[in-house]
Amino acid sequence: MTKKRILYGFLGLIVLYLCYLAYIFILSPRTNLQSIYLIPKDAVFIIESERPVKSWEKISGSEAWHHLKKNDYFSELTENIQKVDTVFNENHKLFEFFDNRSLFISIHMISPKEYGIFYVLDLKRIAKLQLLKTYLNTLLDDGYVLSKRIYHEHEILEVHDRDTKETMYLAFIKNQLVASYTHTLVEASIDQYREPVLGRNLNFLEINQKVGHEDLFRMYVQYHYFDDYIKQYTDKPSDWVKRVSDNFLFSGFYFDLDENSTLTANGYTNISAVNEYYLEALQKSGTAKRSVPQIAPKSTALYISYGFDSFSEFYENFEMVQQNDPEQFDTYQEGIAKVEKALKINIKENFVSWIGDEIAVLQIKSHITKGKNDMALVLKSNNPEDAKTNLDFVVDQIRKKTPVKFKAVNYKEHEINFLSIKGFFKMLLGGRFNEFDKPYFTQIDDYVVFSDNPNTLKGMIDKVVEGETLATSEYFKKFDEKFHSESTVFVYSNVPLLYDNMYALADAPTKQKMRKNRDFIICFPQVGFQLTPEDDLFESRLVMNYQDVEEVKKAINVPKSTNKTTPKTQTTALEVTDAVFDLRPIYPTDLNAKSYSKKYANGNIMFEVELKDGLKHGSYEAYYPNGTQKIRGRFRKDEQVGTWRFYNEEGEQVHKKRF
Repeated sequence: MTKKRILYGFLGLIVLYLCYLAYIFILSPRTNLQSIYLIPKDAVFIIESERPVKSWEKISGSEAWHHLKKNDYFSELTENIQKVDTVFNENHKLFEFFDNRSLFISIHMISPKEYGIFYVLDLKRIAKLQLLKTYLNTLLDDGYVLSKRIYHEHEILEVHDRDTKETMYLAFIKNQLVASYTHTLVEASIDQYREPVLGRNLNFLEINQKVGHEDLFRMYVQYHYFDDYIKQYTDKPSDWVKRVSDNFLFSGFYFDLDENSTLTANGYTNISAVNEYYLEALQKSGTAKRSVPQIAPKSTALYISYGFDSFSEFYENFEMVQQNDPEQFDTYQEGIAKVEKALKINIKENFVSWIGDEIAVLQIKSHITKGKNDMALVLKSNNPEDAKTNLDFVVDQIRKKTPVKFKAVNYKEHEINFLSIKGFFKMLLGGRFNEFDKPYFTQIDDYVVFSDNPNTLKGMIDKVVEGETLATSEYFKKFDEKFHSESTVFVYSNVPLLYDNMYALADAPTKQKMRKNRDFIICFPQVGFQLTPEDDLFESRLVMNYQDVEEVKKAINVPKSTNKTTPKTQTTALEVTDAVFDLRPIYPTDLNAKSYSKKYANGNIMFEVELKDGLKHGSYEAYYPNGTQKIRGRFRKDEQVGTWRFYNEEGEQVHKKRF
């Protein structure tokens, strides 16, 4: 009888426990809390996955991830993610049970130079089991110390690693498990529980709903804190970073990773109501096919394209949206009116009327000067003849109404002219074009190209003549096919070339870091980003293709220098040949200048030559570092003519040649 009582008692306990589970999982009221409500409001990036284990396995198994893990800097950046990977691997069965539960990972700036990572895992009804908290103890060995404290009526568990001296902080908030190695993020999450900010932000929710729930994972960007994130790498972010932070609100992407480790992200972006009005006008102005690659050199490091149904329509929208800020609109109109009155021109007739459906900014790797970026603004014309007629009229008016006197220069059957209207494009199109202050310009087929440096225009003309453009590059065309052929904004970067441009301009400490990490930057040799209007949002696409770094180095299309090599000269007549008169090309930036010279480091003149219309025309004299004359001769229209003489360092003539 006693045994039966024990058996019945044991069965009773089992029934009670089953009833308890039934209540927990079936009958208890649903009081689930959404994960997003617990993410601190200052998140820069948020990563979300419905199947975190399967997603992580796919990412961590990719070639790109294995390559990046070899890099010390990347490993440091992803240290916390690596720790999570270890936990996944060591407790795979446990986390398989947790899969199909929403996992959020967010990144927050916790100091000007440091960020923290925060995790939220939706445990659903299992969070109600007290056994779950108890189970945490079974994951810990003697290398860890578990302690507890209370913050705003919530218990925070502190798991201290004796070896690394680091502490992970965890808390259970309703059905959610939150965790971080930064205690302030867990505390901020508990504060969000009562008064959520991000989870109730209508702009974020708009993007969140549009992105939906696709495979792998989703990522959101909150641009308000984006410039703070960039400041950890540079004390002074570029103007482009500031514009991004000011003009965009949120982006949301869903990601896919193919077998070649090409990462493709599709999603949506919304824009701020308080911006430069440029994006809002673009959003209302349609799309266009990209055609500027027809004249963009293969050495283009960055190509930013703006497309619309027509520039005239965009310009009308640009003027209309500016009226939302009467003060700014008045300033804009006053600037336009001042130029029109001074030069007796009409902006809409002489400029807006002939611009077609695409304008673009190009950053090109300079083949002339290291440490300098060649910048070009390209306007596609809807009628090349109209463009030439109107620009000729404007240039003629500048000659008549201002002291500026400039004679057009012909270069390989292309006329290079000068638009001496200070800050014209900044006034016409906004601050993103302030790089073009008083530009030279030329017309190449259907395109009018502007640059503050005439040598940039010469370089582009050379590449078009040689057929060395993006449109002829299979490398670019294959990548471009991953995007819609029409877009409103399209950004393309040849990362190895962009790396070279940035390296040339960097200070010594930054150069050291860049050299160390070069192979881990250029392993994503092409990156592209596209915006296309959809309702009041922008449909967005981001593509990064991974490639083995050794293959990248072979595939990089670095333009060969066109400079002639000046042989090392000798001072005795017996060793000197005609090769001493093979001179390096020069690149004067002032096409109106009467002469061009270059100096040695000690301040003495290296050579000096007379110019006409930007070409060598007149006497040429070169000197040794001590000031003694070395070469003397004459040019006519960039060609050497007459008798040229070469002298040794004692001033004696040792060679001459008749051209």
